[in-house]
Amino acid sequence: MTEAALRPLPEGMERPGIARGLSSILAHRYLLTLLVRKELRVRYQASVLGLAWSYVKPGAQFAVFYFVMGGFLNLSRALPPFAIFLFSGIVIINLFTEILTNATRSIVQNGPLVRKIFLPRQLFPVSSVLVALVHFLPQLVILVIGALATGWRPDLVAVGAALLGILVTIALALGLGLIFAAVNVAFRDIENTVDLIAMVAVWFSPVLYSVSLVRDHFGPDSWLTHLYMANPLTIAVELFHRAFWYPAADVTLREEALVPDLMARGGIALAACLVLLVVGDRVFTRMSRKFAQEL
Repeated sequence: MTEAALRPLPEGMERPGIARGLSSILAHRYLLTLLVRKELRVRYQASVLGLAWSYVKPGAQFAVFYFVMGGFLNLSRALPPFAIFLFSGIVIINLFTEILTNATRSIVQNGPLVRKIFLPRQLFPVSSVLVALVHFLPQLVILVIGALATGWRPDLVAVGAALLGILVTIALALGLGLIFAAVNVAFRDIENTVDLIAMVAVWFSPVLYSVSLVRDHFGPDSWLTHLYMANPLTIAVELFHRAFWYPAADVTLREEALVPDLMARGGIALAACLVLLVVGDRVFTRMSRKFAQEL
């Protein structure tokens, strides 16, 4: 390394071309805004419905699951109001899957930018989070309106559970997305792996059924039950159930249908996901040095 490269820079300046991780995002907020606008514009270019797809896709998903699970399997009677139980799980799962799948593809899809100029590579996965939140908010508004119609009245615990569930979901999806995005540059099979994760996520978390079915099937002390309960995605879905379904549910169903000590588990899940996010950021930063050559 030359003497000029080692020489300290004047105050307020930083050496270009150095990856600094997620901490560099705040200094590039304008670029992040441009990337989010670009992603939304490209996604809905020549689309008739445009952003209305944020309502159509979860609406169709909800209708199919409600008809099958609520009608055929009679869960609409076992977990009333089942529509709120189901939709609250769908909303948070969709947030997770959209962040994860888009973040995984973000570097490859923005290959021309990565090859031509230097900018913090973390901008691309983080922009996927913001795009997902743009789609998440209309679904959340519908969920709140539906919950209010069934007698839901927000309380501090419900609001805290909803915010905690969102934070757990974002930290988990972005942490995994950073790792998968970095590996996906060299091995494109990762995209198919993430698609599989997104497909099974709705079945391996209590979106369509209550956790009481898992306890009854494996036993309350089974290691499989404990493993299921330790899944941060299970906790995130249950936090949304606590926020929107629990206040309007029958008293006899409330405790049985939720994970015990939910708020404490939510705090532990958030801490674990933040650790994953730090690890993902470091893995991504280390591997990002070769992105331009490998793309």
